[in-house]
Amino acid sequence: MAPADDPPRRLHADMGVPDRVFRGVLRGGGALVLAIMLLVGGFLTYRAWQALSVAKWGFVTTETWEPDGGEFGISAVLVGTILIALVAIVFAVPLALGTALYISEYAPPRIKQTLISIVDLMAAVPSVVYGLWGLFFFQGHVVTLSRWISTYFGWIPLFKVDGADPGDPLATATVYTSGSFIAGMVVSLMVAPIICSVMREVFSQAPVGEREGAYALGANRWGMIRSVVLPFGKGGMIGGTMLGLGRALGETIAVYLIISPVFVIQPHILQNGTSSVSSLIALRYGEASEIGMSALMAAGLALFLMTLVVNFVASSIVARSRSGAASDS
Repeated sequence: MAPADDPPRRLHADMGVPDRVFRGVLRGGGALVLAIMLLVGGFLTYRAWQALSVAKWGFVTTETWEPDGGEFGISAVLVGTILIALVAIVFAVPLALGTALYISEYAPPRIKQTLISIVDLMAAVPSVVYGLWGLFFFQGHVVTLSRWISTYFGWIPLFKVDGADPGDPLATATVYTSGSFIAGMVVSLMVAPIICSVMREVFSQAPVGEREGAYALGANRWGMIRSVVLPFGKGGMIGGTMLGLGRALGETIAVYLIISPVFVIQPHILQNGTSSVSSLIALRYGEASEIGMSALMAAGLALFLMTLVVNFVASSIVARSRSGAASDS
């Protein structure tokens, strides 16, 4: 045991010039990103102040969007944004999880890199391409699924469709064509590669010793995945899902091409008519008056804060998962 008058020795590492330059570049890059985020938030707040001072708290609770009449709010577009994002996550997470597990655990080495490149390439496809594909091809095929869900599960309020008659084979299908369900499915294809990349990276970092230990105890490959890979990658799965959720909340063009905008709260995801914050901005930007532009900036500020919180939480979870802390618990 060290004497009380013997202070602990301080360690000092003499960093060379290259390390100091590298550390300075990293700190400068981090500070620049933070400064840009603060400038964006400050700009949106400054431009939105006129509308927020008029609407006050009613901006969050009002459905109507009539800035020139003094009555406007984001409650309807906020509900639409959240429903579209949730539908996207429901479809994207199982698809991304299965793809990530196959690439990291089952794919032969000769095609693994090709599959990784394809997934990364899907993440780089512009959103307008997904939107056009959803509008001209996907929309017509999903109507059948929407009608089936409405027919057998319409007693659930979320799947109810007003004006639809499941017993009439000649009933029009237009009530299903431009709702949150189809928009969410298209967005799911855009966020699935992001979620898959995060999950695959975390799964590949599962400790080799624990993998071999599971095999030594008699586990087959699926047993090893359930006992080692999935618990180790739990943090990455949650973090990747939230990163995809952040992307889904802010998607604009694909949603704008598919939905039929309405400014009332539409809780039925299969029914025609919904809206989102980003599509609202794209729809009304060109014709907005001064107060209308300020109201759009306020809507953008709300979306900015929402995606900032989601991505911050996701980054924190992903950072913990990379250290293996999640698997230790």
